[in-house]
Amino acid sequence: MRLSQEYGVGSWQQQFSLLLLLLLPVLACDDLCNEFGFCSTSNSSTQCENEVYSEARNSVNWHRRAVFRENGLPTNEDQASATYAASTSRRDMPDPHTDKPNSGSPEENEEREETLRVIGEVAGEYIVRFREYRDALSHRQALEQAVGSEGWVWIERDNPAAAFPTDFGLLRIPDSQRELVLGRLARANIVRDVSHQMKFSRGLASEADADSGKYSVESTPNDGEVGNSAGEKTRGLMSELQRESEDVFHTEKPPGRFTTGSSFEGGSPSDRNYQYENISLADHGRRLLFQRSQITSMFEAEKLWAKGHTGSKVKMAVFDTGVRSDHPHFRNIKERTNWTNEKDTLNDNLGHGTFVAGVISSQDPQCLGFAPDVEIYAFRVFTDAQVSYTSWFLDAFNYAIATKMNVLNLSIGGPDYLDSPFVEKVWEMTANNIIMVSAIGNDGPLYGTLNNPADQSDVIGVGGIDYSDHIASFSSRGMSTWEIPHGYGRVKPDIVAYGREVIGSKITSGCKSLSGTSVASPVVAGAVCLLASVVPEDKRWDVLNPASMKQALVEGATRLVGANMYEQGAGRLNLLKSYEILTSYTPRATIHPRTLDLTDCPYTWPFCRQPMYAGAMPVIFNATILNGMGVVGYIESAPTWTPLDGAGRLLDIQYTYSDVIWPWTGFLGLHFRIKPEGSRHMGIIEGNITFTVVSPPGKGEDGQRRCDCTLPVKVNVVPTPAREKRILWDQFHSVRYPPGYIPRDSLDVRNDILDWHGDHLHTNFHGMFDSLRDAGYFLETLGSPLTCFDANQYGTLLMVDLEDEYYPEEIDKLKDDVETRGLGLIVFADWYHVETMVKMRFFDDNTRSWWTPATGGANIPALNDLLAPFGIAFGDTILSGAFSIGGERAHYASGTDIKKFPAGGFVHRFLFQETSGTNSGITSSRTSVKAQVESAILGAVEAGRGRIAVYGDSNCLDSSHIVTNCYWLLKKLLDFTSHKHWDPILLPPTNELSAPMGSPDTGLPTRRTDVNFTTYSLVLGHPLQCGWDAPLIVQGSKGFLAQQAEFFTQNDMNLTSDANLPFQRHTKTSVDHRGPPGLSRLNYEEGNDTSEGSQIGGNTDSDTTKLRETSGRMDVNNVQLEDTSDSNVEITEEDGGLSSQNVQRENLDPNLIISKLARETNNRRIETGVERRREELDSTTLVFQWLVPVSLCFTGFLLIWSLWNVRKLKRKARAKKGSARSLLLI
Repeated sequence: MRLSQEYGVGSWQQQFSLLLLLLLPVLACDDLCNEFGFCSTSNSSTQCENEVYSEARNSVNWHRRAVFRENGLPTNEDQASATYAASTSRRDMPDPHTDKPNSGSPEENEEREETLRVIGEVAGEYIVRFREYRDALSHRQALEQAVGSEGWVWIERDNPAAAFPTDFGLLRIPDSQRELVLGRLARANIVRDVSHQMKFSRGLASEADADSGKYSVESTPNDGEVGNSAGEKTRGLMSELQRESEDVFHTEKPPGRFTTGSSFEGGSPSDRNYQYENISLADHGRRLLFQRSQITSMFEAEKLWAKGHTGSKVKMAVFDTGVRSDHPHFRNIKERTNWTNEKDTLNDNLGHGTFVAGVISSQDPQCLGFAPDVEIYAFRVFTDAQVSYTSWFLDAFNYAIATKMNVLNLSIGGPDYLDSPFVEKVWEMTANNIIMVSAIGNDGPLYGTLNNPADQSDVIGVGGIDYSDHIASFSSRGMSTWEIPHGYGRVKPDIVAYGREVIGSKITSGCKSLSGTSVASPVVAGAVCLLASVVPEDKRWDVLNPASMKQALVEGATRLVGANMYEQGAGRLNLLKSYEILTSYTPRATIHPRTLDLTDCPYTWPFCRQPMYAGAMPVIFNATILNGMGVVGYIESAPTWTPLDGAGRLLDIQYTYSDVIWPWTGFLGLHFRIKPEGSRHMGIIEGNITFTVVSPPGKGEDGQRRCDCTLPVKVNVVPTPAREKRILWDQFHSVRYPPGYIPRDSLDVRNDILDWHGDHLHTNFHGMFDSLRDAGYFLETLGSPLTCFDANQYGTLLMVDLEDEYYPEEIDKLKDDVETRGLGLIVFADWYHVETMVKMRFFDDNTRSWWTPATGGANIPALNDLLAPFGIAFGDTILSGAFSIGGERAHYASGTDIKKFPAGGFVHRFLFQETSGTNSGITSSRTSVKAQVESAILGAVEAGRGRIAVYGDSNCLDSSHIVTNCYWLLKKLLDFTSHKHWDPILLPPTNELSAPMGSPDTGLPTRRTDVNFTTYSLVLGHPLQCGWDAPLIVQGSKGFLAQQAEFFTQNDMNLTSDANLPFQRHTKTSVDHRGPPGLSRLNYEEGNDTSEGSQIGGNTDSDTTKLRETSGRMDVNNVQLEDTSDSNVEITEEDGGLSSQNVQRENLDPNLIISKLARETNNRRIETGVERRREELDSTTLVFQWLVPVSLCFTGFLLIWSLWNVRKLKRKARAKKGSARSLLLI
């Protein structure tokens, strides 16, 4: 102790106390960093908007990546330079900009490699589709006669398809003649349609980054050799290639094919780094010693080989990068064709095509394929730079049809299901009995990320699993999003297969492993070839077709434990069971899935998570009809519902289905409702849905083919929940890609710039759905306008991340619903900043075209119109940062601020980084950040009988790019809007506004005038009409308009006669059979002497008097509705209107009374002129999050400075005395 005292630092107790004091300022300063972002790295990506959007120009290409890709580039420098030159060309000319050196650091270069997904419209080139097949010369001559020969040039396509008739031509039209020539083409009778020629490119990726959503480069040596410098050469090449990723596009029609995640080498990133590793067979054997080393043995293919089935006489088309003719792994390469502009080679110079072909048919004992005797037809549709064009694929598809291919593996895909030339050509191929197998995509584990064409019902879509039978993290999840908002998506993938560390052939010899759904796809394609050879050759293609093969696969599949139907489809491929099905197969029609048990969790998630009840929006399920009897068929008569017991009569089913089942498949939309008399029922309802499918007679048959289809159904029913437990989700006003460029909601996310996951409760908001279900809430989806629901049924309308406009009738009705009917309203908005959107418009040097966002993360001008009657408006400031409320931390990611809010409301303000360019940046000692601005982001207010809460950011609810979820905040807001609960943390009296925030002169965001939003909107240019997903009594009408309604009890409702319905029973509409469920053929299932309408009334046990108004009725054929207001509220009529003096509340919550008294006291204090900033800023937050940390920080540093001075003085004193101890310390 004495020694320590002589050193001047006191006893050990004093030292310990000093240490605690020193830690306080450190903790305090760290808290300041976290709270206000002074030294936060989480928001560093927003520090410079120019960086954000230069990155965005690169990352726009991330989405157009092929589902298959080789894991690296050749190590040969000549090949690498050729690859680079080709990838930066306008077809074949080098881009002068690519000669500039890359100024980024190696770390930046590696990060940006993942965004190399080049795609766009080709400048001046257009695909003209004709109404019939002719040779190219005949089409050209007919076109010259129809539109003249001036203003356009016919582009000759020198490829093998030139010897066959075609249905399209490729034209070059100068910009100066564009409008004139396109107008002539539109009027020509021989022309079906005109679309842009599209260019798209595949990138490269590694397994090491796949699970985390990052894609980087993995080298692939030539000739099977391993080069030590391959990784460095590839990284250098890709650093230059990233400049080409600025080629993005804008279109006047729906954009082209965004390609998706690549295949990648290796296994789990947690085990080791596979990024630049080439795997030998010996390594694989040691690594997977506990597993079977051959993918074929995993499915017991050797048992079929022993029976003499090896895929012989089956023609397999591999659309990829080609294959070498002298490759020792293949015994039966029948033909190799080149569809690219690289006419000097047919060889595979990248290796991916060889790998895919090897998984299908390799005879090498170290990496066996499923069907070694299959006939391989290699279609080289990608250049060495992995670039392709729509016309190349269309020609190759036509050639596959003309040469009668049997099976086709296509490992390219993207979310653009509106790419009509591509999608419709796929239909045509399958209609010509080509069985197409395609990878579902590598965009998992996100939901709503299915890729086209694998998401089409006529294509076998394949997902990936690992060797533990778990869904691979990279495998895309369903549902399909074609059908949203009025319908519901299909069950996809169809089947899953092993897609991690699958062994296949190298580019010249030897074996390696790759991972990805593009690897799982050839696994299934090889199995299909093997299964096809099981059927005797003389009747093989009379029995086999895309539907019958899919039936064999999905019926024989093994369901996996723990995965739902939108992850695994029918389950894992079971080769032997599918073999047994095909050996005794007779043509038939079936339904996929075969049974519909909506109580079976987790397989039927999300349906098993929420039971049905009376009065709810219809629960929609989209089943697929597989017609193995013929390419064309139809449902003979409306499906019928046969319950197994008396309770089954409580279930109403409305059907939508394909007018024509073509090609080979159709849809059956099931709209489930519980009848009003089932409002108190609890239990299981079971029964069968039956219908008959009819197809033309087969070869040698006289009569039509007929098959009776039965779908067993099982649902769980509960009594209708209380109003406050019911939430209505607005799906109708969500706009996504396609058809337009709808940007992402978080600008911090640089590898995914599109909003394409559906914005549905069961896709990218599935985490929020599960959280609210766990909290006891019941969520329903509204796919029609806001006039199409009865507000008396719901506690809260939840509007999240909405981009569409609103009908004036919707605005009027919502105001009435909130103020008069007591509906709660919660709005989660997103960023909207016109200058930022303009900066996100990119010019593509290759295609000479622009890609322009249609709106921001949310359509703030439209939301402001909707909220204007309540005095609420959002701004256009982009904010990012962290904050906390009541100890709960949250992250604000590219959200907006609140500009206007009514008096009496509660507003929370926090300090954020402002990243919309309105303020200059400031620099701290640790990072460069934007200016800190205090902004209002959260508001809550009473509006008449209802309550409203608004928040400026939806990313904390969106599972796509969530940083920290804010489900806790949503639940607090629901307590306020639905349960009328006053939370003192959420609604502190100090945050109440004494006067309205904002003024009439407050500047608000405006709509873009340079974007035609009508192209993407379901509101603009469309009549107001309720769809089949709305309550029965308003289907086909404008809905519940905001007029004076007549309310009365449930017993007064009369919905049993057809006169009360806006349409007659068995009404049928005829539209394109490819439309989503709900838009094609409608038939309503009649009940047995019961009311067929949905329940519109709410709780029927209220004994209080209801309001009756003597004037005015709903504009829905005199529909009469019950007011389901709180049973403790009595309302009387006075002069035809409502008055607050007539409302008598009983049994008020004491906490509510105390809260109201506190607010009144505070208001009186403010009225006396004591204006405080505490109106808008929580004083508790101010003290504990700002003043206390600053005080501690200042005190701590003052203490350190004092101690240091004392120490210096003592050193000087000892130095004068000549102390030896002081010398040791110098």
